[in-house]
Amino acid sequence: MRPPPRMPFVPPAPGQQLMVTAPDGVRLNVEIHGPDDPGVPTVVLIHGWTCSIPFWAPVIEALAGELRVVGYDQRGHGASDIPAAGQYSSEVLGQDLEAVLDGVLAGGQQAVLAGHSMGGMTVMAGALRESVISRTSGVLLASTGYARLNAEALVVPLTRRAPRLSAALHGLLLASPAPMGSPNPVSRAMLRYMTLGPGASKDLAARNAAIIHACGRRPRSAWGRVLARLDLTEAVSRLDVPTQVLVGSADRLTPPVHAHRIAGRLPRCVGVTELPGVGHMTPLETPHVVAGLIRELTTGRDGAR
Repeated sequence: MRPPPRMPFVPPAPGQQLMVTAPDGVRLNVEIHGPDDPGVPTVVLIHGWTCSIPFWAPVIEALAGELRVVGYDQRGHGASDIPAAGQYSSEVLGQDLEAVLDGVLAGGQQAVLAGHSMGGMTVMAGALRESVISRTSGVLLASTGYARLNAEALVVPLTRRAPRLSAALHGLLLASPAPMGSPNPVSRAMLRYMTLGPGASKDLAARNAAIIHACGRRPRSAWGRVLARLDLTEAVSRLDVPTQVLVGSADRLTPPVHAHRIAGRLPRCVGVTELPGVGHMTPLETPHVVAGLIRELTTGRDGAR
């Protein structure tokens, strides 16, 4: 008998699930897919603000037959612990990534790191830690930035006419602790405008909204405050591994200016891909592109090695 088909945007059941404990005691939910073979390349998928492992479902589906795919819920998201008020910072993002690599890689192993949005910021923060860089063979930075997030976001259409007001409004939006409630037509429309390209399907918009609504308001607000003052300028310059950069031309949260600025600072940028009409959620909107870039990094076809 054939197994029932999976719902769209729902990842397959992991082959292994574990809880990794960060240095400050926060427990992180980790799920591992694909072959249990030390000879198979490992990729670690790191989601962004207000998301969780299911955000990567289409990418996991595309890669799990050929790669060892590790996903983890960032602190405050998914099945990971919700930290106390003082346990949110760009530094702990790097610490958490280090703890996950400790838990999923054997001695001498390396992994490709694929970070979306705050996940990309996690990778950049991790570049300040030798134990992260030494175990990283390649990086995909998707729809992300390292500074000036409020100043250059395009959600509030005032950036050119009133840049200071625009930055202030974007900061309030990021840090708002207002409850979101259950997904509804209004919230789906707002999140579609903020995070997706104009061609996104109704099903994709609904799944996107469900993932974001699942994030609790306390961690959402706490991480929003961290993002509002983020500055990883030094860290991105330390990311000395082959790195692909990806962005959608219709990204309102981290518009293409961020991708090109990152590329200019990376020691070993091997490509910048800008996707016409695609929004902020590139792994949901174009999983085939994301999976393809990850494959290139795992096989060395990125031109850097």
